Amino acid sequence: MRKRSSGEADQIRSTAVTVGAALAANLVIAAAKAVGGLFTGSPALLSEAAHSVADSINEIFLFASLRRSGRAPDPVHPFGYGKERYFWSLLAAVGIFVTGGCFSFYQGVRAWQQHGGESHTGYLIGLAVLGLALLMEGGSLARALVQARAEYGAGAGLSWIRRAADDPALRTVLAEDSTAVVGVLLAAGGMLAHLATGDPRWEAGASLAIGLLLVFVAYRLGREAEQELIGRAVDPALQAELRATLAAEPEVDLVTELLTMRLGPGSMLVAARLDLEPGLDSEQVEEVCMRIRATMRDRWPGLVQIFLDITDATTQQRRQAHHQDLRPDERHS
Repeated sequence: MRKRSSGEADQIRSTAVTVGAALAANLVIAAAKAVGGLFTGSPALLSEAAHSVADSINEIFLFASLRRSGRAPDPVHPFGYGKERYFWSLLAAVGIFVTGGCFSFYQGVRAWQQHGGESHTGYLIGLAVLGLALLMEGGSLARALVQARAEYGAGAGLSWIRRAADDPALRTVLAEDSTAVVGVLLAAGGMLAHLATGDPRWEAGASLAIGLLLVFVAYRLGREAEQELIGRAVDPALQAELRATLAAEPEVDLVTELLTMRLGPGSMLVAARLDLEPGLDSEQVEEVCMRIRATMRDRWPGLVQIFLDITDATTQQRRQAHHQDLRPDERHS
């Protein structure tokens, strides 16, 4: 039964604090935007209220994902519950699309068709609400960026933002808060243009733009969750490191096949077929396998499942392995 490491537990606690901060901000902002939108009749402000309501619901989904994904493996789910994180992030994407994007489109189309009847009364209050929302959304975004930078800023390779995106809860919060800041600016721009020109279609356009932005973000988040739920391999650079580590073992003659899958943020499965040097008896083979597993787990603590299959490589497999080891410019020479 796998227990969370102290580092993994600290990361989950930090992510929970970030999600909690985003939830608190969105609840206050949603109420303020809804009151301001009803008072002013601003479609852009009402769209932003729906946006904040969607974000609030999504934060509840993310809390559920953090809690449920920590359950230990059992006979029904022998590989654990790490993919719960991706399932709840998929629901969050659906929430952004339905509650935020569709409502914003509805408000935009409705305002465009009925333009000319709105009053400017109370629009200063509406702009003040958006100013408050910008400060709170910006603060929540800053909190998420600080966590992402602290946890994923070290090391080479992918950028720290890309590495932070491997955590679906943190990725969703970063996407929501970034979108919220842009949405507030779009709503404020539409309201200001309406006030300056007297044409309410500016606000209708802002509402449509907010809807389009939310649909795009929902699609990207949903697509990422879909790929992880189907079963995504670890990134190619890590695959190459895993293969090189296996091939470096003195008893390993050839790594004929390497299969990987992400089981959740920070946890993965590796299955490898190895052709060992001839002359090893069964006890020696077992010792080699145990040593390889220990070596890989020491280097990559996230390797929670390691399967090694000892096999005799065929001529075709040897050719394929040799082809994989060559540099791209050598493969066609």
